[in-house]
Parts: sequence; C-alpha cells; structure tokens
Amino acid sequence: MTTEQGVVSPAKRPLGKTGIDIAPLVFGGNVFGWTVDQDMSFALLDRFLDAGFGAVDTADVYSAWVPGNVGGESETILGNWLRADPSRRSRMTIITKVGAQVSPKKRGLSANYVTASVEESLRRLQTDYIDVYFSHYYDPETPPEETLRVYERLIQDGKVRAIGASNHNADQLHAALAVSAATGLPRYDVFQPEYNLYDRSGFENKFRDLCLEEEIGVITYYSLASGFLSGKYRSMDDLGKSARGGAVAKYLDARGMRILDALDDVAKIHDATPAEIALAWLIGRKGVTAPIASATTLAQLESLIRATRLSLSGADVSVLNSASEPI
Repeated sequence: MTTEQGVVSPAKRPLGKTGIDIAPLVFGGNVFGWTVDQDMSFALLDRFLDAGFGAVDTADVYSAWVPGNVGGESETILGNWLRADPSRRSRMTIITKVGAQVSPKKRGLSANYVTASVEESLRRLQTDYIDVYFSHYYDPETPPEETLRVYERLIQDGKVRAIGASNHNADQLHAALAVSAATGLPRYDVFQPEYNLYDRSGFENKFRDLCLEEEIGVITYYSLASGFLSGKYRSMDDLGKSARGGAVAKYLDARGMRILDALDDVAKIHDATPAEIALAWLIGRKGVTAPIASATTLAQLESLIRATRLSLSGADVSVLNSASEPI
C-alpha cells in the first residue's frame, strides 16, 4: 500500500489480542488544545494520516491543566477533524481514556462514572465507537470487577472495541487480569507504560514478560522522556526552551549525558536526529507494539515519521543499551 504522497505505508503490527493492527507510531494527542491550536492540529493529523499512520492517543482529561480549559479539549479537536471528513474514521484507531481527575468530582472508574464519561467522550470525538478505551489510573475505591463489568456492556453495545490499562502497578495489573480470567469479563488487552531509553527498569523488570506471555499490546508513553532524548536539553539553562522543560531536570545526570552521547554517535551514522534514534530503539524493543510521540510542528512530525523507517544495527543497539543500562 502507498500513501497519497507515494510513500510506502509502514508495516502494521497486531495490538495484542484486540484484533486491531497499528503502525509502529502513535500520535500523542495531549498537545491538542495545549501547545497546538485547532488549525495546526488539523494539519498534523492530515499529514499523519497521509503518511500511512492512524493511531492517536488522547484522554478525557487532556488538557485540563491549561488555564481556561476544563478537559476534553483534545478529544473535541480530534472530533472536529473527523467530522470535517467522515471517511477518515475508518482509517483511524482512536485511543482515549477515563479515570484521571478532570475536576474534583470527575474522576475514578466506578460504573456510573465510566458510563457517563464514555458518552461525553463519544460526543466530543463525534464518533459512535472508541477503538481502545483505557483505565487511565488505578482506582483504589472501585473493585476491578465493577469497572470490567461496565466495559463488558460498552463492548457489547458496540461503543468500545477493546480496553487497556495505564498507570497500574504490576500487582494491580495482575489482579485485573485475574478477575477477567475468573469471571470471563473482558480483560486489559493493551498496556501503556512509561518506557524510554532512560526509564527502562519499570517496564523491563515488572511488565515485559507478563505482556509477552499474555499477548498484551504495549503502547509506551514518555517515549522521548518528556523531550530529553531529543537532545535539546543538555543543561539547566535549556529547560526554558518549551512548556515541558520543567519535567526534564531529573534526566540531567551522568547517565543522562551518557545516553545523549550515545544517541549523538548513532545519529551521525544514520544521518538522523537523536529523537529519531531513540524512537527507532523503542520500536525495535521486544514486547513493544508502538511508542506514543507528539509533535507541535510539521517538521517535528516528519522527524517522527523518519524514525519508523530507520533500521538500527546490532552494534547500534549495543551502544545504546550499554549507555542506558539501568543502575
């Protein structure tokens, strides 16, 4: 298959047992209504789709943290884009989430809250179904069975195709899978961990084997460590370069510098950027279906697309693994 611009589309991968196949890059929709306005969001989505990609990750809480926002802005922009050309929907994999605190009274995974929230998300997205609906955060006040039972109804009603879990620790994910196995309720077929060249140990030590054994799709977030792995933050003086700079300070240690040096070295070999190499490393990792990455300009998006076309050698991977070996 070729895209409208004549470029061969990226090969798709099965997203666990969901029956959904996606290309090895998911667009991070958290920027919609935050660092990009609707017009630029539309331009980014147009190019993303034209390049053969189609999976977009958003959430009901995006972007409630922006002054004047109330949450749902990202879903609304995505829905407006879908409405402008309804034929786009069949080419898209829409991933959204419920459970984060949108406001003091809007949070959690209770049956009543999920039932109301999914309708709000569907309305904002201007679609009648969500491809993958995530439990955004573990809810200690709601038994997993209650949440899974309402998901069962949503799947039966055709409003949700598959479900996933994000921000669950290993015990919480194991418990939810055990409930599904014991009751026959739908299970979390997709997991969304924090995973990148710097933050490796959490996924590799606690989740990778489970996800491989259970054939759970894995979509990683903070795939570029809040932008640190792009190489544009190399000192404390660089943190003011973007709205996300404050999240990068923790990476400015000796190990972080080793990782940047390794990325620079491999990038030179491939005439690529550090961010492209970091994403290519993730795409090649065992157990990973696709990383999430966002862009605020078309130039940044082109870089993300190039990352999916890179082929790292065994020597390249060894250099990156050695520099980023978890302590």
